[in-house]
Amino acid sequence: MARALIVGCGCRGRALGTGLLEAGWQVRGTTRARARLGPIEAAGIEAAVADPDRIASILEQIEGVTLIYWLLGAASGPALSVAALHTERLERLLEEIVDTPIRGFVYELASGLEAGDSLRALELLRSAGERWRIPFEVVDAPPGDHQSWLIGMRAAAVELVA
Repeated sequence: MARALIVGCGCRGRALGTGLLEAGWQVRGTTRARARLGPIEAAGIEAAVADPDRIASILEQIEGVTLIYWLLGAASGPALSVAALHTERLERLLEEIVDTPIRGFVYELASGLEAGDSLRALELLRSAGERWRIPFEVVDAPPGDHQSWLIGMRAAAVELVA
C-alpha cells in the first residue's frame, strides 16, 4: 500500500488526502501548528507537526512514505521566508531523500513567487531528477480552481507510482 506525505495539509491538502484515502492510500499530513492537528485527524489523515522551514522535522515524517506532496504554493509570510521554502528548503529536502524509499515528489507551483525563485525551484527538481533519479511532477493548476487542482494532484500520484 502506498503512503503519501502531504507537507502543508491545510484545507486543500485535506481534500487531496481524503481522495487518496478513498483510493486505498495511507496518508500523513503535516502542519506547523499543534492547534491544526484536529482537522487533519478528523479527515482520517495521520497528522503530524512538522515545519518546512526545519527540514529535519519533515524528514522525521518520511518513514514508510512513497510519495511527498510539497503543497506550499499558497504559503504566506515574509517574502524571504516563502521564497526559501521553494529554493533553499526544497533543495535541502531533495538532497536528504536520496537514500530513502521515496519514489516520487509532487511540487505545487507557487503563484506568488518571483519568476527567478520559480525557475530555481523547477531547476532544483530537474537536477534532482537527473542526478539522483528522483521522479517528480509539477502541478500548475490554480489553487482557486479546486477541481482542476485536485485532478492535477491525483494524476501526479498515478503518474509517479504507476
